[in-house]
Amino acid sequence: MPVSTAANPSPSTVTSQRPPRGRAAELLLTLFALAIVTLAYANVGIATSGALPPDMWWHVGILTALVLGLHVVLRWRASYADPLLLPLATLLNGLGLVMIHRIDVGTGGGAVATRQLLWTGLAIVAAAATLVVVRDHRVLRRYTFIAMALGFVLLLLPMLPVVGQEVNGSRLWVRVGGLSLQPGELAKIALTVFFAGYLVSTRDALSLVGRRVLGLQLPRARDLGPILVAWGLSVMVLVLQRDLGSSLLFFGLFVAMLYVATERTSWIVIGLSLFVGGAVLAWQVFDHVQRRVTLWLDPFAPEQSDQVAKGLMGLAHGGIFGTGLGQGHPWITYFANSDYIVASFGEELGMIGLFALLTLYALLVQRGLRTAIGAREGFGKLLAAGLSFTVALQVFVIVGGITRVIPLTGLTTPFLSAGGSSLLANWVIVALLLRISDHARRPVSERRLDPTKDEAHPREVTR
Repeated sequence: MPVSTAANPSPSTVTSQRPPRGRAAELLLTLFALAIVTLAYANVGIATSGALPPDMWWHVGILTALVLGLHVVLRWRASYADPLLLPLATLLNGLGLVMIHRIDVGTGGGAVATRQLLWTGLAIVAAAATLVVVRDHRVLRRYTFIAMALGFVLLLLPMLPVVGQEVNGSRLWVRVGGLSLQPGELAKIALTVFFAGYLVSTRDALSLVGRRVLGLQLPRARDLGPILVAWGLSVMVLVLQRDLGSSLLFFGLFVAMLYVATERTSWIVIGLSLFVGGAVLAWQVFDHVQRRVTLWLDPFAPEQSDQVAKGLMGLAHGGIFGTGLGQGHPWITYFANSDYIVASFGEELGMIGLFALLTLYALLVQRGLRTAIGAREGFGKLLAAGLSFTVALQVFVIVGGITRVIPLTGLTTPFLSAGGSSLLANWVIVALLLRISDHARRPVSERRLDPTKDEAHPREVTR
């Protein structure tokens, strides 16, 4: 009896169907993002001088060439990558350039916006190079402990007497010649690679072994070592560099990745307990932490800095709908184009515009977490989740500090703030997420063999 081909499709029929790559949608969304940036530039010029900014077209033209070049690299090297990551990063980066330009116009300067555009070029080129060099993200697992050593070296560089530089009370910068860098921004990528590689290898011991106390499965004492080391590292950053934001970021990143790897609530409880204990100890011992807490509790106190107060007044001036791009006074706030660029947007775009920016970040993090869910092996899952949590935690820390949800810290807002180190690190993060998503969405028939043999281990695929 003949067999129906409809009920039993041939193997060739099944394998010939490929999922959509999404490159056309990516191109359209990227062009739409560039159009929004162009309109924002034009709005600033018309509001401030009644004419289009004379440097608008070459600013937008350079950004367009860079982003479309990265799109071409994606078609060449990562054709199945997530189609939303590039448009989202482009829009955030472009709006940051617009606001920095707008603050330059208000202060009568112009060097910061031009310098930020140059850093944008370097960052996008670095992202393209990452996609070309890192053909398979699983290769990074080979360098787990090298990444750890690199992360520690980058964190300690600002403490060196010759190249280290202290700015506004925090020792976070390295100056080589006329170039200043913040190594901690690159250290978070190296440490994320280390955490992912380490947790993939040890998560069985961290998740399955231990005793249950009060409904929580607590780990063995010797398994507490990694989280104690991460806690000690965060305290070291807090003490030596006087940087509360980076300390919170590194420790929160490790606890989040530890929870994703083990799915044990006890690690969250232990992590929060260590954080609260460390925060109370730091508040009692260190003067700069006491000043931050006092400023958080009473930003309008006459003996305190008026930094937080001016940021809050700028947000209040914007109200719900904002004053309009080019029609506010964001430069009155300290560090309006860097630490407080969120307050600058809140003044001129209002609460609605600020919520729109936060929605863009939420979409960026959601696509990163979706990439983590779709990854076929444990290292890719943890790496994508860690990189996504890095962006989410950084946005929470800086926005929470500006709005007085938490004490103010010195982190930069990803893609928006003026600063080359942050921009470079965040574009590399996007490139790594694109690389992981390309592997996750690529059909099995087109995937390369795993150079680290991860997929030979079912335990690393199921989580």
